[in-house]
Order: sequence, then C-alpha cells, then structure tokens
Amino acid sequence: MAHKDTFGDRATAAANARKALLEKFKARPGADDPRIIAKRDADLAVAAAREERAAKRRAEREAALEAARQAELARQAELAAQEEARRAEAAAAAQAARELAAKQKAARDARYAARKARR
Repeated sequence: MAHKDTFGDRATAAANARKALLEKFKARPGADDPRIIAKRDADLAVAAAREERAAKRRAEREAALEAARQAELARQAELAAQEEARRAEAAAAAQAARELAAKQKAARDARYAARKARR
C-alpha cells in the first residue's frame, strides 16, 4: 500500500526547505567581498570596452559618410565645371559663327557694290 504523508510531515518538509533556502542565501558573499568587487570591476571594464568599440565604429561610419559626401560634392563641382566649359565653348562657337557671317556679308556687300559701280 502507498504511504500517505501526514500534515505534520509536509509542514516539517516545508520548514526544512525554507531553512535550506535561508542558509543558501546567507552563504552568498556580501557586496564587500573581494570576489564580488573583482567581478563588478571586470563587468565594468567589459562594458567600457564595449562602449569604446561602439564609439569607434560610430566614428568610422561617420568618417566614411563624410568622405562619401565630400566625394559627391567634388563630383558635382566637376560636373558643373564641365557644363560651364561646354557653355563657354558653345558661346565661343556661336560668336565665331556670327563673326564669319558678318565677314561673309561684308564681302558679299562689297562685291555687290563693285558690280553696281561698274555699271
């Protein structure tokens, strides 16, 4: 037959469990224990190193973005300079065409005037 625990047995077992838990809690080292202090210092050092690495990554990322921005600005300035050179070249070609047309007209007018003078 199965043995049934009595209320007293269960109460004693619960009290023993509470005592064991209390002893385990009391056995933990306190905040002033050198091992706890060393672990806390190590944890702080790890956190500081992690933050330093993150700051370095942020700085590198910002430097790369700034370099990309500067390269884009330089590219835009180069494109603007090329466009300005094309415009100046087109203006010079147009001016040369106007001058040629004026010379041709003057020569044509001179030939016309010479024909009129011969008549």
